[in-house]
Amino acid sequence: MAQSVAIVDAFAERPFEGNPAAVCIMNEAGDETWMQRVAREMNLSETAFLYPERGDFRLRWFTPTVEVALCGHATLASAHVLWESGRIPAGSSACFRTKSGVLHARREGELIVLDFPATRPEACATPVGLEAALGARPKYVGKNAFDLLVEVGSEATVREIAPNLAALATLPVRGIMVTSRAEDTAFDFVSRFFAPSVGIAEDPVTGSAHCCLGPYWGERLSKTYLVAHQVSHRGGVIRVGLRGDRVDLVGRAVTVLRGELLA
Repeated sequence: MAQSVAIVDAFAERPFEGNPAAVCIMNEAGDETWMQRVAREMNLSETAFLYPERGDFRLRWFTPTVEVALCGHATLASAHVLWESGRIPAGSSACFRTKSGVLHARREGELIVLDFPATRPEACATPVGLEAALGARPKYVGKNAFDLLVEVGSEATVREIAPNLAALATLPVRGIMVTSRAEDTAFDFVSRFFAPSVGIAEDPVTGSAHCCLGPYWGERLSKTYLVAHQVSHRGGVIRVGLRGDRVDLVGRAVTVLRGELLA
């Protein structure tokens, strides 16, 4: 049976910005091998798979090589598709059952607000080979359940990093966030995100990373609402609200393709 699929640019102000995610809506649970093959075919950072479950939606995320436990931009894209297709009424929130617990999304005008868990980093020793792989000296290195957070000295350093991806892929983490204070006063901090160990050389805009980056910079800047700029080649803006052990990730989404999977 054909399955509907859409490609949505998440954390984007207009098409072909932000982070593209494929969203596949199914009537029931799918075979994991099939989902992984579809994600490899889509060849995007993440492909989201949705199906009804106990009045809500089960949501799973796959990179081209593995299933992951938390993904922000593909969740934002999924909520956008559910509202756009009428599967959820425009005034209702979306509820997703995931490997990281129950996640919610709501609309505030043109913005989508994701209710996600905060994943604060804890300071750790600099892993052997990290500085050489990045080609930059860390000011701080921390780790949460998924990733390494590396603060460097300037936005220019963040923008100019050309890491050795093969070396980064040997580190026992999902990905590496590289971040600094922003030079542009419109933003609080900037970042980039590299995850070669899960098949993503550089992720354009990474919602789940801001579950860590937001609390990190919120503490340092004494703020509970921050505006972040992920300075990848596509780029994107994420607004982050801090609420104790939860964060609000706020952004826009734009559908750029709708179709059917025939295999």
